[in-house]
Amino acid sequence: MEHEELRRRFATLTTAHLADACVRAGLPVRCAPSGTRAVVPGGRLLGPAIPARHVGSVDVFLEAFEHAVSGGVLVVDNGGRLDESCVGDLVVLEARAAGLSGVVIWGLHRDTADIREIGLPVFSLGSLPTGPLSVGPRVDGGLAEAIVGTWRIGPADLVLGDDDGVLFVPAARAGELFTLAEGIRDTERRQADRIRTGESLREQVRFADFLVAREADPARTFRAHLRSVGGAIEE
Repeated sequence: MEHEELRRRFATLTTAHLADACVRAGLPVRCAPSGTRAVVPGGRLLGPAIPARHVGSVDVFLEAFEHAVSGGVLVVDNGGRLDESCVGDLVVLEARAAGLSGVVIWGLHRDTADIREIGLPVFSLGSLPTGPLSVGPRVDGGLAEAIVGTWRIGPADLVLGDDDGVLFVPAARAGELFTLAEGIRDTERRQADRIRTGESLREQVRFADFLVAREADPARTFRAHLRSVGGAIEE
C-alpha cells in the first residue's frame, strides 16, 4: 500500500489503535522504549525505517541518506545511551533535505531549539548538550538494521509515531493492520459517545454478565467476554 494513502489513514488513527490491531492480528507489539517522545509535542510520523547504528560519527547518517527512500524515517540506534547526544540540528536538516519524514532515536538529541524550528518530527529519549566524546569501530550491517529497545528494526518495517510514542509494524501487513485499527477506532468512538449520553461502559460491555460468567468459570477472561459482545477496549 502506498505510504501517502497510509499517511492519510493514519491522520484519523493513533499508535494505540495500531498496537491493539497488532494484538488482534497475532503480531508482537513492537514499541520503542516508553521514554521515547516527540521533541515537539503533537508530532506525528509515518514512513519506512531507514536504520543506522551510531558509533560516534555522523557519517553513518550521511551514508544512510545517500540511498534513503523519500518519506522514510531515520531510525538511529545509539544503544539507548543517556550520557551523550547523537543527533543534532544539522543531521535533522539533512534528513529533511533528503526527503525523510522524521527521525527516531534510541538515545538522545541536542540543539532542541533548532530542531523545533526545522519542524521535522524527531522522537528521542530526551536531550543533552554534549555530543559523542569518542568514536568506535564501524558496525557491520549498521545500515541494514537498528536495535531499538529489545527490537531489531529494518527496511521491511513501517515506523509510526505520535504523542503515545513510537510503534514499529511490518510494512507488508500495514493494510491489514490499518483496517483492523480503523474498526477498533470506530467501536471505541461509539462507546465513548454512548458514555457521554449516559450509558456506562459497564452497561455497554455487559459487565454484570461477565461477573456471573466468571463466578461459574474462574478461567473466563474479560478479553474473551469482550470478544463475545463486540467490545474493543483491550485490543
